[in-house]
Amino acid sequence: MFTTVRYFIKTSIIFLVVGLLSGLFLLLAKYYFGVGYSPQVITAHTHIILIGSVMMMIMGVALWFFPRAAKTDKRYNPDLISIVYWVLMLSTSARFVMQFLSAFYSDDWVVLLITLSSVLQVLSIALFFYSMWGRIRAVGSQYREAKGEKF
Repeated sequence: MFTTVRYFIKTSIIFLVVGLLSGLFLLLAKYYFGVGYSPQVITAHTHIILIGSVMMMIMGVALWFFPRAAKTDKRYNPDLISIVYWVLMLSTSARFVMQFLSAFYSDDWVVLLITLSSVLQVLSIALFFYSMWGRIRAVGSQYREAKGEKF
């Protein structure tokens, strides 16, 4: 397992912990402090779990398990994957913080930062899968299928 894969997987675990803690905050706010659920905190909680934890785990495992890119594949670039990691990690963190903050303080710059971080998330995920597209292929199984194996 190489460094970028470990970054994706360890970051997804950290985001999972942050998501669990924000879920705990929602529970405590509702039942112990009587504040009620804030849609912004629910959005922040859901987003950090789904994009921060689940999506980054999927990306890290895909990077780890899929076969190496073919020598003719011009799309796959390890440096681009590294940049994608940093953009996705920072934009997901910013989105969570700004979304959480918007529950208590709403201003135009908060909404602008939420929007900007969301756009960066979409672009980084799209770039990741564009770069990985050539690696998502069967290696060996097509030969076993041709021989009549069923699995």
